[in-house]
Amino acid sequence: MIEQGKRKAVFSELKGYCIHAGENDFIEVTNWSNGEGCDVCIDHKNGQERFSLTFGEFDLLTVLMNWKSE
Repeated sequence: MIEQGKRKAVFSELKGYCIHAGENDFIEVTNWSNGEGCDVCIDHKNGQERFSLTFGEFDLLTVLMNWKSE
């Protein structure tokens, strides 16, 4: 079966969040049509990076980024 979906995306310029950001640098996050994850595009002066995460991977990444060692 073939389905046509509408993928939702959010976008923001990096300037104001990152001291290394250039004038036109940005991040765009696009949710997968099946609702199980997202694609991330980071566009900056040194090129472009793209990667995909399931929402479980994103949750663990958030935990690890906020980890406070004792």
